[in-house]
Amino acid sequence: MTDYRRVVELILEELARAGAVAPTRCACHGFTFDCCPDRVQHVLEAGATRLGLHATDGSAQGLPGLIDHTLLKPDATATEIVQLCKEAAEWKFATVCVNPTWVALSAQQLRGSGVAVCSVVGFPLGATTPDVKQFEARRAIFDGAAEVDMVINVGALKSGDVRLVSDDIRGVVSACQAGGAGCKVIIETALLTDEEKITACTLSKAAGADFVKTSTGFGPGGATAADVALMRRIVGDEMGVKAAGGVRDLEQMKALVAAGATRIGASAGVRIVKESRGETATGKASGY
Repeated sequence: MTDYRRVVELILEELARAGAVAPTRCACHGFTFDCCPDRVQHVLEAGATRLGLHATDGSAQGLPGLIDHTLLKPDATATEIVQLCKEAAEWKFATVCVNPTWVALSAQQLRGSGVAVCSVVGFPLGATTPDVKQFEARRAIFDGAAEVDMVINVGALKSGDVRLVSDDIRGVVSACQAGGAGCKVIIETALLTDEEKITACTLSKAAGADFVKTSTGFGPGGATAADVALMRRIVGDEMGVKAAGGVRDLEQMKALVAAGATRIGASAGVRIVKESRGETATGKASGY
């Protein structure tokens, strides 16, 4: 049985801790000093990254393992999904991230490649009920998903309904754990205040999720280094942080990893890896 009183206490503790520290911001970007791209550039060039669950050496060879190669646009075709899987197998990305209808096909395409399949639940609005999200998660895992990215009930969070949001997350985490899959919790940072981001991350951590994730890519904004740094500070080193939404080039990825991201969701994965190796990247991203 969930101890909601303890969950609320944890949220209040994190809010108090966040309020006790006023982060210094740089004049150039508005980011906190520890995640501004310009200020961390020399660290990145030396090969340093801040990593948690999915460690890598930060080199061009290790970089693909940080990327979920993503195609979530509603008009994606089977041909495009097959191409996505071929690219993922060739470049050795961590996963392909696809809508539930394409999980079985992706799992078939990637069998034996070492690349996993990630799917989404309650996507992109998060406004379905907890039992429906649980079923979605179980079905995605049955079809071959090794990771599930769920969207929280943003409206419930903004209404202050901590119990519903907690049950929402816990239900999907439970389904994932039963099926041997990882669970990422999408909090849609562009719609939240900092206090709500802290609450969402605290609830995700209390529920036993493996990652918190910034964005769906369909909201009013995507991943920022400032949000990643805040999320990392709340979840600590025990969880992963996935930055997603609008990640289009190597410089963005470097800044997000420096801020604490351990996974990047991007449709521009091939372009980013080629850029890291000094190769010319051509073509459009497949769409997030």
